[in-house]
Amino acid sequence: MPPIGHYGNDPESCEEYGYGLGAPDGILVLKYRSAGGLAMGEGRQDFLHQIYWSPDGALALMHGSSTLFAGPGEAFWVVRAASHDVHAGDRQTVYRICLRQTPPALKGLRAGPVTIDGEAARLIETIARRGCDEAAALAARHRILAGLGAVPAPESGGPPSPDVRGTGFALAVARALSHDPADPTRLDEWAERLRVSVKTLQRDFVREFGMPYTQWRTRLRLRAARVLLGSHPVTKVAHQVGYASPSAFITAFAKEYGQTPGDYLATTLRGTPERLQA
Repeated sequence: MPPIGHYGNDPESCEEYGYGLGAPDGILVLKYRSAGGLAMGEGRQDFLHQIYWSPDGALALMHGSSTLFAGPGEAFWVVRAASHDVHAGDRQTVYRICLRQTPPALKGLRAGPVTIDGEAARLIETIARRGCDEAAALAARHRILAGLGAVPAPESGGPPSPDVRGTGFALAVARALSHDPADPTRLDEWAERLRVSVKTLQRDFVREFGMPYTQWRTRLRLRAARVLLGSHPVTKVAHQVGYASPSAFITAFAKEYGQTPGDYLATTLRGTPERLQA
């Protein structure tokens, strides 16, 4: 297993739940909780595929030279032997599910975000509890794998597709932006891609998220920044989440959270002086 680190005020807790271990259809669920951020240190698992999911907020996956983010209703999938590093923000619960088999829908995907439906997410939480019956857990495993799917990629230059369940245009944009918080696309440009009016898209954001597009995007960027701050310099974080300069990022962060990224690291994540450098 890759090493697990924490960078918060309290060490993380880890609970392990294994069912049918050693068999092809076995499953191991690791449940991590920490007051501070979690850094699942870079490493490889040569025997088991892995799924990372959190009910509490964003996850970031470092794979090769890329940093990827999981969007709403998504998890991360990593095949065996693929080097990777997963980070979570402060006060998050993170589940890591280890398997020997690949869900059919994920064939060919080495590492990246995948969709996870509500029933699969509920079952992960159900089997990560003391006293869960093994037969029930192994049955749940099959449903969890069935609830995973490849994230559909929009056509190059085209609009993202609204959710097939009809959950609206705002969620389609939200998923695309969650994968790349630095995306500079304006509301009117998204509306043009989706072939709806700006007013319709803005109204959909308010209905889905309780706030207009610009405010939602700012909060997304800052939540993503909190995931990265424990292990990246402020300058790099600012660029990765879409700010033109560290000063603009620091101003936005302080306005949202009432403290600068440096103060946040010092009080919440025990940041080192090197990480506070711009």
